[in-house]
Amino acid sequence: RPLTQEEIAHRRELAKRRHAEKLAASQGKEMSDKLPSENSSEVTGDTGDTKGEGQQLTGQAEIVTSKAVQQEADNKESFIAFARVFSGVVQRGQKIFVLGPKYDPAESLHKLSSQCSATDDLPLVPHMTCCTLENLYLLMGRELEDLQEVPAGNVLGIGGLQDFVLKSATLSTSPACPPFTPLNFEATPIVRVAVEPKHPSDMPQLVRGMKLLNQADPCVQVLIQETGEHVLVTAGEVHLQRCLDDLKERFAKVQISVSAPIIPFRETITRPPKVDMVNEEIGKQQKVAVIHQTKEDQNKIPEGIQVDSGGLVTMSTPNKQATLSVRATPLPEEVTRLLEENSDLIRTMEQLNTSLNEDKETHEINQKTLDRIKELKQKLEQNLQGRKWRNAVDQIWSFGPRKCGPNILLYNFEGYKRSVWQCLGSTVKEVSKYRDFDNSIVSGFQLATLSGPMCEEPLMGVCFTVEKWEMNKIGEMLSTGSQDSGECDAIEDKQNEDSTPAGSCADEVCSANEHQDNNQSVPKSPEKISKHKGEVLRADCYGPFSGQLIATMKEACRYALQAKPQRLMAAMYTCEIMATAEVLGRVYAVLSKREGRVLQEEMKEGTDVFIIKAVLPVAESFGFADEIRKRTSGLASPQLVFSHWEMISSDPFWVPTTEEEYLHFGEKADSENQARKYMNAVRKRKGLYVEEKIVEHAEKQRTLSRNK
Repeated sequence: RPLTQEEIAHRRELAKRRHAEKLAASQGKEMSDKLPSENSSEVTGDTGDTKGEGQQLTGQAEIVTSKAVQQEADNKESFIAFARVFSGVVQRGQKIFVLGPKYDPAESLHKLSSQCSATDDLPLVPHMTCCTLENLYLLMGRELEDLQEVPAGNVLGIGGLQDFVLKSATLSTSPACPPFTPLNFEATPIVRVAVEPKHPSDMPQLVRGMKLLNQADPCVQVLIQETGEHVLVTAGEVHLQRCLDDLKERFAKVQISVSAPIIPFRETITRPPKVDMVNEEIGKQQKVAVIHQTKEDQNKIPEGIQVDSGGLVTMSTPNKQATLSVRATPLPEEVTRLLEENSDLIRTMEQLNTSLNEDKETHEINQKTLDRIKELKQKLEQNLQGRKWRNAVDQIWSFGPRKCGPNILLYNFEGYKRSVWQCLGSTVKEVSKYRDFDNSIVSGFQLATLSGPMCEEPLMGVCFTVEKWEMNKIGEMLSTGSQDSGECDAIEDKQNEDSTPAGSCADEVCSANEHQDNNQSVPKSPEKISKHKGEVLRADCYGPFSGQLIATMKEACRYALQAKPQRLMAAMYTCEIMATAEVLGRVYAVLSKREGRVLQEEMKEGTDVFIIKAVLPVAESFGFADEIRKRTSGLASPQLVFSHWEMISSDPFWVPTTEEEYLHFGEKADSENQARKYMNAVRKRKGLYVEEKIVEHAEKQRTLSRNK
C-alpha cells in the first residue's frame, strides 16, 4: 500500500539520524587515524566550492563534467571528480594510472612492460602519472555517501584527483589502455577579457584562482598573451559573467579589474565588385573624384615597389640581392572551411614534414593519418578547379598563420620544388640556390598572415602566390657559401684571425671563394680579393640576408593584399529565440538594430510560440539578452552559440567616386560604415593610427539660441 505523509516523514527522520551517526563515527575515526584524505582536504580547503573536472575512470572511466561539493565533515571544500566505471571494480586506496587525453600507448609501452602496475617504480612517461584513489562517493543529490568499492557501469565521485587531472583523464590499472577522447562542447570560447588584480600584491592569488577556474570549468580557456596580460576566453556574455563572479568570490577571493571584451575579427580579400554603392555598373558612369582618388592610392605605395594592374607586387630586398613577386587571390569558401576543419591534421602534417626534413628517426606513420591526409588532398583538388588553380594543390608551400591556418602559400617559379605533401611519398632532397632561404620566405608569409594591414588581425581565406624569386650573383654566393661552410671551416678560422669582424654570411662567401681558388690553384691579386670582400660587406650592412628576405616577403604580402578589395570578417553567433506572436515585432526590431539577420521562423506545433533562428555578430551581442527581455517583458528568451565567420559586405575604405554616389551619399559620405566602425575600434584598442576628424570648420560653429 502507498505510505501516508506521516510514515514518509517518520522514515525521513530515521534516515537523517542514521546518516548523522555515520558521519559522527567516520569523523571520529578520521581524527584518530589522521588519514591522508584529511591532509589533502586541508591543502585544497580554501579553493572554494569547486566544480571538480571530468575524469574518466576504470578500469577505464569517462569523466564528464565537474561537480562542486561541500564536505560537511570539516566544512572545507575540494574538487570531486565525476566519473563512470567502464570495466572492473574501483576500490578505495587503490593505486592507479592517470592517462591524459594526449597519452599514446604506442609511444610509451616500449619504456614500460605491459604487465607493470602503478605500485612499481616506473620511468617518466609523458601524459601519464600515478595516484591513489583517496575517497569514493555515491552522488546522492547534494549529499555524498562514502563507498569502499564501485563495480562497472556506475557513476561515482572521486576525491583527491585535483593535483593529477586538469579537465579530463582516463584512469586505468594498465598503461596499455588507450585514453578516451576528451569531451567536445558545442559552445566554442570566443569572447576574451584581460584580467588583473586591483592591488598588484594580489597577483599570486589571482594566478592561483585562474588555475582553479580553468580546472573547474570545462569550457573556459585561461592563457597569458605575449604582452603579459592574463586572459580569460569564454563562450559568451553570460558565461563570462559567471566566470568572473566565481573568480572573485570562490577561487581568487580578490578584487579584480576586467578589460572591455576583446572581440576577434579576421581580414580577407574579395573579388572586385561589378556594381558600385548605388547599384550602377562600374565603368559606365562619369567619374568625378577619380584624380583625387588615384592620387591617394599612389601615396599609399612607397617607392621601389611595383604594382601592376593585376595586383602583382614586385619588391627587392634592401641590399638588392633578391627580388620577389607576390600575388594575392581570395580562396573559395569551401576551401577555407575545409582548412579550418582540418587544422589539427595540417599541424600533424607539418610535424611529420619537419621530422623528415631534419632526417630524424620517426616511428611508422599511422596509416589512418595517411588516409586522412590523402582525403584532404583529394577534397582540395575537387574544390580548387579551373584555369587559375591548375596544379595549385601540388604547389602548396605552406599554410598559415602558425603553419595550420586557413591561408595558403603557393610557389609558381622555375627551379624549385617543395611540397607540404612530402609525408605521402618519397622525399627527394632538393639541391638548388633557393634551398637555404626558403624557410625565410615561409616565415615572412606566417608573419603576414598573423597580422593583416587593416587592423593587425589574422588573415582568413587568402592565397599568396610567389610568381618570381630572383637572386643576384652575390645572393646565390651567399647560398652556396652556407652550403660549403662545412668543408671550409679551417679556411674560415684562418680568415677570421686576419680580418676585421664581419657578417657571418660575408665570411662564408669569402672563405668559399678562397677554397675554390685554392682548388683551382689560380692566384688572385689582393686588390681584387679586398674589393670583392668590400662589395659583400656593403651588401650585408642591412643585416643577415635571411632576415631581409623575411621582412621583404612580409611587406610584399601586405601590399599584395592592399592591391585587392579588402574586407573584414566578423565572428557570428547562431541565435535561437522563442517568443509569442504578440512580441514578434519587438524581437525583429532588436535584431535589426544589432545587425542581426533572420534565417528562419516557424511555429511550434500545438502552441502559440514561434521559434526564430537568426545570426548575430558577436561584437553586437553584449547586452542583447537583457535588451530583448526588457523590450518583450520577458516573453522572449535568446540562446546564443558561436557558429562561423562571415564577411562584412561593406568596404571599410570606401569613398564616393562617381556623380551618382555624390548625389546619394553627399561629399563626405559620413553615413555609418559598419566595417569602418569595427576597424577603427580595433585600431584604437591596439594603439594604431586612426584617421578621424574630431572638429571640422571650427570657426563656423556658433550657438543657435538667441541672446536675451
